[in-house]
Amino acid sequence: MLRLLLTLVRVLGGRFEGRRLPEGTAKANLVHAIEHAQSELSLRDALRVLRLSPAGYHQWRWAERTCGLDDYPSCPRFTPMQLAGAEVRTMKTMVESPTYRHVPTGRLAILAQRLGKVFAVPATWYKLVRERGWRRPRTRLYLTKPKQGVSASEPDGVWHVDTTIIKLVDNTKHYLHAVIDNFSRKILA
Repeated sequence: MLRLLLTLVRVLGGRFEGRRLPEGTAKANLVHAIEHAQSELSLRDALRVLRLSPAGYHQWRWAERTCGLDDYPSCPRFTPMQLAGAEVRTMKTMVESPTYRHVPTGRLAILAQRLGKVFAVPATWYKLVRERGWRRPRTRLYLTKPKQGVSASEPDGVWHVDTTIIKLVDNTKHYLHAVIDNFSRKILA
């Protein structure tokens, strides 16, 4: 029991109030101390001394064997519906890719499913984009329209034809064509 407490003090640096355990080696040291203490204490008693739940201890042991004891990055799924790290990275590249800039985020989720890359609902995509601050590329697809149209510098330089549709009471349509001088804006014919 003394070995367990000394390991806990060493890992936490002497401060116990509301602290999380540091990543990686600190958790591994504590798991090894619990395994050594099992020769003298039961697992239940050792976990009670450290105030650690059995589920947390077994999860640390599983994580130590498979992917390390870091909290998030490279671990495989803990549950069947959890996204793996590779899937999240694929989502990020698709969201930030200029290739898919014209596809809305909800449709991007469906496209990823059709391509067989990531199987996650659009709500998960929206949540990850918001939480992780991924930015969609917003480059313009179309050029800006000119502010000034065609203008003539002298009378009779440029003419325009304007067409107006006139709908009569009996639902017949008549077309009125007017030829307009661009310089003076007068109707010529």
